[in-house]
Amino acid sequence: MPGMMFGTMLLCFALSVSVAVSIGLASLGGVLMSGSLPLVVVPKEMFSSLDKFPLLAVPFFILAGKLMEEGGISQRLVEFARALVGGIQGGLALSCVLTCLIFAAVSGSSVATTFAVGSILIPALVRMGYPTNWAASLQATSAELGVIVPPSVPMILYGVAAEVSIGEMFVAGIGPGVLIAGALMLYVLIWARVTGMGKRDGEGRLALWVAGRNAFWALMMPVIILGGIYGGIFTPTEASAVAVVYAVLVGLFVYKGLSWRALPRVLRQSAVTTSVIMFIIMNAGLFSYLVNYAGIPETLGHYLQETLKTPMNFLLGVNLALFLIGMFVETGAAIIVLAPILAPVAVFFGIDPVHFGLIVIVNLALGMITPPVGVNLFAACAVARIPLDQLVKPLLPFVGVVILCLGLISAVPEISLTLRDAVFR
Repeated sequence: MPGMMFGTMLLCFALSVSVAVSIGLASLGGVLMSGSLPLVVVPKEMFSSLDKFPLLAVPFFILAGKLMEEGGISQRLVEFARALVGGIQGGLALSCVLTCLIFAAVSGSSVATTFAVGSILIPALVRMGYPTNWAASLQATSAELGVIVPPSVPMILYGVAAEVSIGEMFVAGIGPGVLIAGALMLYVLIWARVTGMGKRDGEGRLALWVAGRNAFWALMMPVIILGGIYGGIFTPTEASAVAVVYAVLVGLFVYKGLSWRALPRVLRQSAVTTSVIMFIIMNAGLFSYLVNYAGIPETLGHYLQETLKTPMNFLLGVNLALFLIGMFVETGAAIIVLAPILAPVAVFFGIDPVHFGLIVIVNLALGMITPPVGVNLFAACAVARIPLDQLVKPLLPFVGVVILCLGLISAVPEISLTLRDAVFR
């Protein structure tokens, strides 16, 4: 049964069948071939995979990100980031990374971050003389912080799939997120000095106190959301609803960039995005049930223990496999399918499941900036209005920077776990 399921799924991928449908067809075939499972298992497990309270956070965080974009919150975050770092050479490019880091602390989505921040900063970078393809590559890479910095939709999916505390995942994501943001900013500074770009980046920026005053309500959003989660005031799921209410109030009555007329359109876009993710989760949930029913995680765990022998060899193999998988499989689907299989194996090797979750998420975040399924690349190309092939050359150094950070995150668990242990232990 397992061989037929994976074979069917790969065949469907090769035939360009959508990810969710490929997983669903493979799962249905597995039930039919099992000989012992009734067909009622299909709707039962599909429903069970969606009937989980933490998944309520997914539509709310998606909606919050779209409301931030529509309500003018992202514009004020960009102005504040420019006021902070825009005065040095390469400062405008640095503000792209910094804005994505702040925006990611609420949106939970890399694609939302790409559109919200990129629509402002890519044209601004081009006006200051930066190459269009380099600006788009920078934006696509920086936006992946949207799934690494909490709150993060992939973290919620991993927590549900691997039965790991979502609160712990959120806290553990801060260290890797800051590390990757810092590494990207260091690369940008070096690149600007070597190429001579960004000498005029300070032109037209606001004074820090003015930008800070204008962005006060925007900056309070991550403070309220993350402070409420870590302070025990509300759960991550409840925080997602708070984020929506806050974004509506600020967008409508403070910044007034959001109109009542725009709300139905924003709600419709959010509903479409949510339905796509939930359809994947539904099919992947059935697939995961069948994989566990066949005993694959335990068998795979014993096999890898005998073959790879050490935790470091296991992490090297997983990193390589996840990097390749992330290039071809959508992040949510990959997490829902792989987390129940790999997380128990990681525990076999004595690896903390929260640390392993960050390794999985950073790996799959790389898939967002690598063809052929790099959603951030397509979003950045749409904003910059350039073809995908023009991004390949300038993108390679950014991918290299993130891979170096991934190596550190894998080899040094303290990057992920120090803050987690301080908060929860």
